[in-house]
Amino acid sequence: MADNVLYDLAEGVATITLNRADAMNALDTDTKAALRDAVQRAAEDDAVRAVLLIGTGRAFCVGQDLKQHIELLDKSPEVTFSTVKDHYNPLVTAITTMRKPVVAAVNGVAAGAGAAIAFACDFRIVADTAGFNLAFAGVALTADSGASWTLPRLVGHAKATELLMLPETIPAAKALELGLANQVVPADEVATTAGALARRLAEGPTVALGAIKESLAYAAHTSVVDALAKEDELQLKVGKSDDHRIAVDAFLAKRKPEFTGK
Repeated sequence: MADNVLYDLAEGVATITLNRADAMNALDTDTKAALRDAVQRAAEDDAVRAVLLIGTGRAFCVGQDLKQHIELLDKSPEVTFSTVKDHYNPLVTAITTMRKPVVAAVNGVAAGAGAAIAFACDFRIVADTAGFNLAFAGVALTADSGASWTLPRLVGHAKATELLMLPETIPAAKALELGLANQVVPADEVATTAGALARRLAEGPTVALGAIKESLAYAAHTSVVDALAKEDELQLKVGKSDDHRIAVDAFLAKRKPEFTGK
């Protein structure tokens, strides 16, 4: 794993850290590839029951490294924008489809692809000093990194249009009001608060949490009849999990269940 993306697994939580503090965790090619690979690694590892994404320094991620971008753009626009297909798309796909929860610890500014990556996560714990900016139109580009899919689901179509077409920094308090943040905490408490949430999720019924995630994504683009059918399908699968039996036995015995994630 490259030094600009750190990976650690402890207590069922894979912590993935963007580690380019001197560049505000801007996404150059190496970082994008390493981040994609780290998230895919966590998604595929049965020992991982929750994922925590965080940045070092004063930024979560400011998005595309524009210094490298302009250099590549002068050489070949086709190669430059292949990054969407090669890096951003598989990264966001892994975050949104892995059958385990993903927590973003937004320790500082999250802009462009950085904001979109945070929005792809299931939870966002945001520093009171942080902010989001959907900066794509500001550099005359369209949305990528899943922003066209995640943002309307968080704030609605009209507000998503406004945030994408008229980008401006959304401070933490406003992000909470809009539904872009689940919780806003003092900056020095972001890592501990998000870490505690990730550990709580990792101790939960992983199969059930994964099914909840799948059912919400499915229901967002289908009819109520099809959504009900998906619930039926998933409930049958989850009902056969070890954790369901553990939960029922614990309830009847009036004790706290200790889930295995299976």
